[in-house]
Amino acid sequence: MEFSREKIVRQATRAGRRTLELGKEAGGRVRRFSKRTWGILTVCIVLIAGGLWWFFRPEPPKPVYPVVEVEPVGTDDIEIYGEYVGRIRAQQFVEIRARVEGFLEKMLFEEGTYVRRGQPLFIIDPKVYEARVNKARAQLNKDKALAQKAERDLQRIRPLYEQNAASQLDLDNAVASYESATAAVAMSEADLTQAETALSYTTVSSPISGYISERSVDIGTLVSPNGKSLLATVVKSDTVRVDFSMTGLDYLKSKARNVNIGQKDTTRKWNPYITITLPDNTPYPLRGLVDFADPQVDPETGTFSVRAEMANPDRILLPGQFTKVRLLLDVREHATVIPTKAVVIEKGGAYIFVIRPDSVAERRMIELGPEVGNRVIIERGAVPGEKIVVEGFHKLTHGDKVEPVPAPTPAPAAATESENPEN
Repeated sequence: MEFSREKIVRQATRAGRRTLELGKEAGGRVRRFSKRTWGILTVCIVLIAGGLWWFFRPEPPKPVYPVVEVEPVGTDDIEIYGEYVGRIRAQQFVEIRARVEGFLEKMLFEEGTYVRRGQPLFIIDPKVYEARVNKARAQLNKDKALAQKAERDLQRIRPLYEQNAASQLDLDNAVASYESATAAVAMSEADLTQAETALSYTTVSSPISGYISERSVDIGTLVSPNGKSLLATVVKSDTVRVDFSMTGLDYLKSKARNVNIGQKDTTRKWNPYITITLPDNTPYPLRGLVDFADPQVDPETGTFSVRAEMANPDRILLPGQFTKVRLLLDVREHATVIPTKAVVIEKGGAYIFVIRPDSVAERRMIELGPEVGNRVIIERGAVPGEKIVVEGFHKLTHGDKVEPVPAPTPAPAAATESENPEN
């Protein structure tokens, strides 16, 4: 309840007069006060009125400070990624070619199916090569017979020569015949091996396990090593390789953090790995480890090639596809991080508002590091635990007193499948 000073004084005066009237009625006689008494009485009345006004005075209005939302400066292990364009290729891509000349007689597989290493794929007309094997084997048998005869002749001549019953010429001729026959046997054996090898080439087998393409020639076509010899291709794609290019600047940044792209480092808890995106922009559930980086930069593009190996058990990835590659470049452990929305960037640099313990806003210049998601790393200018303004800084100047309130905690995101599960 509010009272004015004049109203309180009037009420006090009426109360005093009423008291005098009552005193007159009780005493039965009127008493006249002196001026001094009236003065004292007036002073008392004023003091009483002033005390009542002081007691019932309205409270002064409190100053209104701007309300700002604040968050503490935090620390976290921040993963830093780079994004590139990559191309998928098979771990092995083998061309099946004819190694001998002949007419293609049979195809022993279904196009596009999985074939195993050593599985027969094509049959080339073997008749000519079988005949060559038979001829080489017959010649070998003939040479072996001649070698045996030459050996028996030598065994007969040698004792006669020791008894002076045969001349040195006879012995030399026998030795020469034996050695010539032995060499002929070795030559025939080589011819037989060569003929048998050529015959084995008439059955074309798969050198690796993988998926085979459609045939490149029709049955009945004359194939040869020097002519139209490509029969099909076999692709091993249960493991694929992802090729992409990085800039020289990326290399320097990695070296500055002692990260060697393409090399494993047992001193770290992590190694550079990649994740890729499928053609429908969904993440591929497995990740690949970077196992190679070109030691030199292409002078025409200013980039160097990097390769990662990735498992492909369900053949989701097809060789030749282009994809988006996300490479883990670095992990900043215990980095100082703040929300990106708390940073104000001007021509002179970046700054934030820090709230001191007395609720005064301090404008502080900072040095920004990499930005990851909705957070940014602070290299210098902020200390973990300090409270910074995340909402309402547009109405502040340095030194303003504010009313800080905690920023609302964001609702947890719905659980989703991890983008980088372990292989």
